[in-house]
Amino acid sequence: MKFDVLTLFPELIQSHMDFSIMKRASEEGVISVNTINPRDFTLDKHKKVDDTPYGGGAGMVLMPQPYVDAYNSVNKSEKSITIMMTPQGEPFSDKISNELAEYEQIIILCGHYEGFDERIREIIKPREISIGDFVLTGGELPALCVIDSVSRKIDGTLGKIESAHDDSFSDGLLEYPQYTKPREYMGYKVPEVLLNGNHKLIEEFRMEQKILRTQKKRPDLYEKWRKN
Repeated sequence: MKFDVLTLFPELIQSHMDFSIMKRASEEGVISVNTINPRDFTLDKHKKVDDTPYGGGAGMVLMPQPYVDAYNSVNKSEKSITIMMTPQGEPFSDKISNELAEYEQIIILCGHYEGFDERIREIIKPREISIGDFVLTGGELPALCVIDSVSRKIDGTLGKIESAHDDSFSDGLLEYPQYTKPREYMGYKVPEVLLNGNHKLIEEFRMEQKILRTQKKRPDLYEKWRKN
C-alpha cells in the first residue's frame, strides 16, 4: 500500500512513521508514505499558497494552482483513490477503512486555514472524508488516522492479520475486554473462564461481553447489529 499525502507540514506526517508498528511496516515495505508539499509548486516567489477569500470573510483560503499542480505531479497507479480530509466529508468508519484497503495507492489532500478553494474539489474530484463533527487546524491528524487505520488492514502490518479481525467495529460490535498478568490486582480478578483453556467457552464469553459492552456503551451500534 502506498500513501501520497499533499501537506504543507510534511514533518507532521513523517514523524508518525518513526515509531512502533507503523515504523516496522514501513521498514519492511508493507506500506510506504510519501509527502508532497504544495509550496514546492506555487508560482509565487514567496512560496505563498493561500490568499484572502473573495466576498470577504475571516482567514485565508488555499489557492488552487499549487494544490492542483502538486496533485498532478503524483504518479498514480491503476488502482488508486484520492481522498480529501474535510469536516464536510462522509464520516470515516471501519467500513470505509476496509474499502480503502482494497486500493494499491491512496492520495490524501490535507487542508489548512479556512480550507480549500472550491475549484480544487471541482478539478480533482476527491472522495471527501471526515473523522468527526468538529474542526481541526489542519488535515494532517485526520490523514494520519486514515493511514493508521487502513494500514492495519494490510497483511504484514500487524504481527498477525487476525489481530485486526477482533478489533472494535470489525463485526459491528465493540471489542471484548482483555486481560493479562497478574491474575489478581487490587482485588480485581481475571474472569475464571479465561483461565480454564476451554476455547469454546472462551469464545462464548467474549461474544457475550461484546454484545453487553456495545449495548451499554454504543446503543446505536447495538441496535444496528441486532437488526442485521
